[in-house]
Order: sequence, then structure tokens, then C-alpha cells
Amino acid sequence: MGAEFDRRSGGQGRISQWLRALRPKGSDDAETAHDAGRETLLIGAAAAGLPLAPAAHPASYRCSCDRVGCPTPGQHPVSFAWQTQSTTDRAQIERWARHQPQANFITATGMVHDVLDVPLDAGSEALERLLASGIDVGPVAESGGDRMLFFTATRGTPEEEDEWWPCELDCHPETMDEHPGLRWHCRGSYVLVPPARLPGDLAVEWVRGTEHALPDPLTLLEVLTDSCARHATTDQDHAPVAWPLHG
Repeated sequence: MGAEFDRRSGGQGRISQWLRALRPKGSDDAETAHDAGRETLLIGAAAAGLPLAPAAHPASYRCSCDRVGCPTPGQHPVSFAWQTQSTTDRAQIERWARHQPQANFITATGMVHDVLDVPLDAGSEALERLLASGIDVGPVAESGGDRMLFFTATRGTPEEEDEWWPCELDCHPETMDEHPGLRWHCRGSYVLVPPARLPGDLAVEWVRGTEHALPDPLTLLEVLTDSCARHATTDQDHAPVAWPLHG
């Protein structure tokens, strides 16, 4: 039995060596560096107070989940219990990152932080204006080449519920496609946290990292809504799109 095992394991070892020899020189080092960089960014996000949970990842142009025709491939949590699963515990995040090397991660909003999610052109313009005005801007990410995410402190649950206005700015994952302008991810919502991969070789990456403190969302809101309104014009009359309110 021992000799037979040695022959088998020796054969497998030679095959593994042959496969490694076929890889481009330095590919193992690059992969190790990529994994280390990914883990460092995830731990940095958690250290800044962003609760994380594993998410699906792209599988070609489809999603790694088993849902046929997944509407948000690579952009949703893997567990229905993502809100209670989300954590800033470093050891847990390290385990997830190492055991699921291809997984994206989401960060649950409305606990510690909110996210103001705007079209990329409007967000880029707003970011320039905010920085030029000396307004404190927190972490900012670019998502999929068409959205920009402004991470802010959360409004949480105000003592007076009337302070929380129900409107189209209040965005949940299942309603995102209905709100092409500014989306406010707060209670019950989430966004992908960098680094994340999307189908079509797209990505979610930091523009400003988590070393920047989370600002009050209201300090950014006026400039963001103004930029969104100026970019959200029709081809016919170039009129800004109004934000509808729920009655």
C-alpha cells in the first residue's frame, strides 16, 4: 500500500510541477501579491468600520450563484442572512478571503455607514467641486465604469422618525434599476466593497481609500444632487429630472 501511494503521489507531484512550469514566469508571485493586496484592502475597510460579508463573483459573463438568469451577476451576497453575517472581525474576514479567493464582498449599509451612489460623470464633477470647496469627502469608489460611490456616516434611525424622509433617494438592492440618478443606500441595503470584479472585466475600485473619515451625508448631498440634475437631461428638452416623493 505504501509503495502504491508513493507511486501515485509521485505521479501527481510530477504533474503539478509540469503544470506550474507551463504558467507564465512570475504568475505565482503575481497571484500571491494580488491575494495579499485584496486581503489588505478588505481588512482596511473593516478596520474603518465597514461591516463585510461574502458576495458572488463573475463566472465568465454569468454569476457564480446557481440562479438561472441572475439579474445582478457577481453583485449580491451569497447568504440570505447577509445583514446578520456582516462583520468587521478581522479573523473572520481573513478566513473568508482565504477560503473564497474569488469571492467579492459586500458592505451592509445603514449600520455604520451609508453610501450615496451616483452616475460616474456626475460623481466625478461633484468630487472635484467638493474638494475644491474644502468640504471633507470620505472614501469614494468607482463601480463598473458607470457609477461612483460616496461612503458617508449613517443617519441610522433618527429619534424622530419624521426626520427620515421616504423618497426615491432611499435605495434598496432590489430597486436600484428604478433609480438611475442618485441612490441613497441606507437601512437594508448594501454595495460591493473594493476590490471587486464584475462581468466584462469591470471592477469596483477605490478612488479615495478608507483612510478618509466618513463625513455626514448631508454635507455632500446638495452638490451631488445638483451634479446629478445637471447630467440627467433628456435629449429633447434638456430639462433636469425631478426627484419624485412618496405621498
